[in-house]
Amino acid sequence: MTTKGAPMSEQSDEVIYEVRSHVAFIRINRPERRNALATSTVEAISNGFLRAGEDDNVWAIVLTGTGDKAFCAGGDLKEMDDIARSGAQIHVPMTGPSRNMFEIILETYKPTIAAVNGAALAGGCELLLACDLRIAVDDVQIGLPEAKRGMGANFASVVLPRMIPRAIAMEMLYTGKSIGAQEARDLGLINRVVPRKDFEDSVQAFVDEVVVNAPVSLRRYKEMAAKGWELPVSVALRLNAGPNPYLSEDRVEGVRAFVEKRTPKWKNR
Repeated sequence: MTTKGAPMSEQSDEVIYEVRSHVAFIRINRPERRNALATSTVEAISNGFLRAGEDDNVWAIVLTGTGDKAFCAGGDLKEMDDIARSGAQIHVPMTGPSRNMFEIILETYKPTIAAVNGAALAGGCELLLACDLRIAVDDVQIGLPEAKRGMGANFASVVLPRMIPRAIAMEMLYTGKSIGAQEARDLGLINRVVPRKDFEDSVQAFVDEVVVNAPVSLRRYKEMAAKGWELPVSVALRLNAGPNPYLSEDRVEGVRAFVEKRTPKWKNR
């Protein structure tokens, strides 16, 4: 475990994992393939979220990509073609011994932020859908071209119609057309759109707005929102999911810091 504020990083060929000031930064590092999702990339991203979810020193997670061309261009079609030519079958969503990557991200009970540095297409679009918050450069394209490739957008076909107007979601799925960052912002799909020259500073400022708050409260919000998404209000209100902030040391500290007019020192318990 790292000490407060101390950077910790681990670099691999495909995904870079780094913790800075209570934030885990997970960066897809395949710019030569537009950060496409090979089987090994999916495994590395999944492992990164699992690792961050289990680390008490991590209070939020940022997912981004290397370069300025693509956040993630979706599945690695070259790998898929190679698999098909070999006579084998590509992985089918929600099957096999491992959890689905998008499900892992949804069930990581800490704030997750997609920092969309470039095009987010197909599985790349689904990655940002799996995160809680999204900040994007103003020239990115976001779309689900799976129907043009004979694929299924399994995750997006379920969650996108729950996140934006159903007719718009179905149009994106049926036509495979992309939308720009500002249109995505207008639909409520993107939280913030920023110029490319300000992107890194804006991402850091965005995540700082999150992690300045009590980590116990953040985890409570995430777990309650995730588990209560489709439940009736009367049932969701009684979930009591995640850590109970009302009984926490952070609640005591937060109130006392307010009374004493100082910055709280969170303990994450």
